[in-house]
Amino acid sequence: MPFSLRRLLRLLRDIMTLPAADDAAVSEGERRQWEPPFDASRPAPPISYPITDLAALASRSYLSEDSNFHLPFNRASTPLPSPGAPLPPRRRLLVCHDFQGGYREDAAPQGGANPDAYALWHWHLVDVFVYFSHYLVTLPPPCWTNAAHLHGVKVLGTFITEWDKGAEICREMFATQDSAQMYAERLAELAAALGFDGWLINIEVKLDIQFIDNLKEFVNHLTKRMHAAVPGSLVIWYDAITVGGDLDWQDKLNEHNKPFFDLCDGLFVNYTWKEKYPRDSAATAGDRKYDVYMGIDVFGRNTFGGGQWNTNVALDLLKKDDVSTAIFAPGWIYETKQQPDFQSAQNRWWGLVEKSWDVLRGYPKRLPFYSDFDQGHGYQVSSEGLQVSGDPWNNISCQSFQPMLKYTGDEVQPPVRTSINFKDEPYSGGDCVTVQGYLRKNAIFSEQLFNGGLSMEDGYVHLFYSVNAEANSDLGLSLDFLSRNKENTSILIAEDIAIFSRKKQHRLYSSYVQSDKVEPHAPDNQNWVIYRATVQSSASYTLIGINIVCTLKTSGKINSEADEDESSEEDANRLWPYHASLGHISIRNMDENTQFPSAESWVTEGKYISWSNNSNTSKLLSLKISWKLNTSHQASFMKYNIYVEKLIGDSNAKVSRSFLGVATVEAFYMSDLQVPDEVTSLKFIIQACGRDGSRQGLEECPKLFLVPVE
Repeated sequence: MPFSLRRLLRLLRDIMTLPAADDAAVSEGERRQWEPPFDASRPAPPISYPITDLAALASRSYLSEDSNFHLPFNRASTPLPSPGAPLPPRRRLLVCHDFQGGYREDAAPQGGANPDAYALWHWHLVDVFVYFSHYLVTLPPPCWTNAAHLHGVKVLGTFITEWDKGAEICREMFATQDSAQMYAERLAELAAALGFDGWLINIEVKLDIQFIDNLKEFVNHLTKRMHAAVPGSLVIWYDAITVGGDLDWQDKLNEHNKPFFDLCDGLFVNYTWKEKYPRDSAATAGDRKYDVYMGIDVFGRNTFGGGQWNTNVALDLLKKDDVSTAIFAPGWIYETKQQPDFQSAQNRWWGLVEKSWDVLRGYPKRLPFYSDFDQGHGYQVSSEGLQVSGDPWNNISCQSFQPMLKYTGDEVQPPVRTSINFKDEPYSGGDCVTVQGYLRKNAIFSEQLFNGGLSMEDGYVHLFYSVNAEANSDLGLSLDFLSRNKENTSILIAEDIAIFSRKKQHRLYSSYVQSDKVEPHAPDNQNWVIYRATVQSSASYTLIGINIVCTLKTSGKINSEADEDESSEEDANRLWPYHASLGHISIRNMDENTQFPSAESWVTEGKYISWSNNSNTSKLLSLKISWKLNTSHQASFMKYNIYVEKLIGDSNAKVSRSFLGVATVEAFYMSDLQVPDEVTSLKFIIQACGRDGSRQGLEECPKLFLVPVE
């Protein structure tokens, strides 16, 4: 394709995917907060932002807390489950984010107030996630790294040069070998310090041949420095500039871009390739064919198969040719407002991806394992069965392990449907898993939640789960195991196992384990029932599946096989309403319980304290709260819930406690907290949350006290 037309198509695509004028007017300030007169050293609500010029990259100013107040909040806190592990030796799926220019609601490390903000949750279908924008150095907001790492997905930032300004930048960067190496080192430092896993390099300009050797040295040096600083990291080259210095997208791996491919970990092939190009690329790559990622533009601009709802056409071909793929801009679903709603459309679209490429990764892989199914957004927040906030919110860092629910289709409505429920009050976080519909009395409905690969050990494990069910609905869990001899076995776990064992489908289960009710941590919890079961495990088995299992409660033996023969055909086929929700699952070894340090073990500090008048009856408070252990031990908690109690002089008055938000690092910034004049003291509570889902009792948590100014 001629250069000018190709560039024009790209420009038109970028214009067409910008938000509508009314949306842009509202969000422009949020999206570009880092532009002048932005002063990163001044205390303010934390934001994630890119580096937009070479001077800022060279100066290391982003990595200095003196010049960057936002730095502590932009460090990812969740490591990969197997740090240093290479990508699997199979075809892989890379997702390139490219959503509305980048840095939207996700640019707030402590979250925002839009419950419908864009997010991904089909991590079991992804190997690599690239955060993309058209700024010079795109640093992934930590929320994406935290969610992706939890699920074992590597995260890359983007370095891009384009247009005349980009060519000018490249001439400065690659003027000398020393300069090329210095900028490579700066990028490696950023990835290591912020906790992500490498870079997509997109040099989308024409360069004189004299700069190419230093460009190659930049790629080579960056790859080596990344591998040394972050074992298992990746540097991916984008198919744009050729080794001859021309801006000429090849749409495949060939002699014009292979010299760059040979110096790094992979090639992101431009998305206008033809049918035979994947095979040609695989042949050129040889034993590195899985490092070739054939691009697919979901918006469908000259992409094979047309993208959009036909993205699976390209995926089917790539699966047949056994090469990897890079899916560009899956936010098309959100940006173009696909019907009927984002949640349903996203599940449908990723369902097509799964149908084409199957599930790529599974969990749990290790213990403890915990999921409350939180997608990182919602209309309320609960903790251990109690609502702590009724405000809408979003924070992708709060994502828990996501259930691998199958998309059931729009045309045929199944009698029973499993879905993520944001409407009812959850047990924890912002949602729960709900099974709703109609069942026959003798039926057992089961659906897989997690597809794992957890090697068991000899001994016992504890399994905890929470249920909120209508009177006639019963809910349990089943665990699928695979033996070393490749034999399958399944254990059903339920409070009343007789209800399940009387049903015809009980033969599906090899054995049964009864679960017992557990006294809730929150006595005011009226809706959720917590269960505990002890399951014997064996080193000769691997846990390969966790399933939700549902049936109707019945009295007597009306569903025994003997009575079934005597009952009428009409009664046997009658459908009865079913409704039950699962709030969380926690699996841990019996001897492993989270040990929370005492309140005295922490040092808490309030800094940048600022008071301002709000009205005649209240003030506004802004401050940064930080905490750390006063020992040499490093804290390793999943997150921290932050609360405040506003105390007044009357000791008989009821204490008002408010949920402020979630911190994933040992710091939290509170902006414009309203403090009525009658408040005599503020007590900030920092509640540590363990990776097994446990929470420290509020009375034992570290606290920070603050007295309002007169």
